[in-house]
Amino acid sequence: MKYYLIAGEASGDLHASHLITALKRRDAEAEFRCIGGDLMEQAGGELVRHYRELAYMGIGPVLHHLPAILRNMRMVKRDIREWMPDAVILVDYPGFNLEVAKYIYTSIKSPNTRQQNNRATGHKDIKVFYYIAPKIWAWKEWRIKSIRRYVDELLSILPFEVDFFEGKHHFPVHYVGNPTADEVGRFLAKAHIGNDDFLRHNILSETRPIIAVLCGSRKQEIEGNLPAMLEATDGLGDYYQVVVAGAPGIDHDFYKQFTHGHHATVLHAGQTYQLLYNAHAALVTSGTATLETALFGVPQVVCYATPMPRFVGQLRKIILKVKYVSLVNLIAGREVVPELVAEKFSANNISSHLNSILEGAKRKAMLSGYEEVKQRLGSDCAPDNAASVISGILATATRNR
Repeated sequence: MKYYLIAGEASGDLHASHLITALKRRDAEAEFRCIGGDLMEQAGGELVRHYRELAYMGIGPVLHHLPAILRNMRMVKRDIREWMPDAVILVDYPGFNLEVAKYIYTSIKSPNTRQQNNRATGHKDIKVFYYIAPKIWAWKEWRIKSIRRYVDELLSILPFEVDFFEGKHHFPVHYVGNPTADEVGRFLAKAHIGNDDFLRHNILSETRPIIAVLCGSRKQEIEGNLPAMLEATDGLGDYYQVVVAGAPGIDHDFYKQFTHGHHATVLHAGQTYQLLYNAHAALVTSGTATLETALFGVPQVVCYATPMPRFVGQLRKIILKVKYVSLVNLIAGREVVPELVAEKFSANNISSHLNSILEGAKRKAMLSGYEEVKQRLGSDCAPDNAASVISGILATATRNR
């Protein structure tokens, strides 16, 4: 089988790389073309375009890079048409991926174009799978119309999504387990190996507790979040080590403009899990990192700066369909970790909440909440389950041709 995977950011690259590995175990002759990152390439995918050329965030950057975004979209559509895979697997990144799904449906799978394609290539169909369902339960719920029309199979990694898609919108979904839980579990099983080398290589003390700072994976996020996060840790340098996780695709020197004047160490990319393994507490930008931090058992404060914070804070109440922004709280269905977003985001607020979880009752309560989150996620291996669903559906479709 031929698989075409599209991931638009670092977390998608990680999850898709494990899915590629799982599919290869079931299909020894599988071929993969990818829009993604280094991990997908290392797993065996032919990298057509790196996600760094696609990942723009915010109205300003998107408008500024719009010609490049449109060029990449045209390239992806052309590449899919020319390669004609058996399956296109979309990984999160809905703004881009739903447009790709629409193109496949309207330009390749519609009755007229399918007949033309069959005569030209003998290829009957392309199955569109969505692995890591778009988070339309948070906002842009109207995208369910595009999912209904253009996506064949939806694979979910969050347990509460089943009720949203099936219960509310009557759209079938496969809950396959959570890949982040799998990845953290695999890491923890052998994390002690080489840990001393990690500390020594990064000149970190074995005796002073570490406060991990995970400030986002894009430059805009880092610029907005890191200054206040570091300011909040000022005064703790005599007792704790403040360590910033470097993000993939971000030059190490980029962080220097923010760390100047602060007691903080910046790690090179690819060491976040090792950092969390050693951390005592963390400041974390909302996203997958909040769940990773919880699975490592590290008490955290969720921090996310926005432009025009007061306005965004009010707008959020109107636009967002959910009460929380962090995956930890969404999975638990209650506030396990504090969320300092928009107008609540400030160095003083961050400092206050951070100090409250370094020791004491709030720290213990948060760790107890983490156990609840782990139980709700379950122990299923997400990439293996997803690969089983995908390969089974493709095998059935092949038999029925």
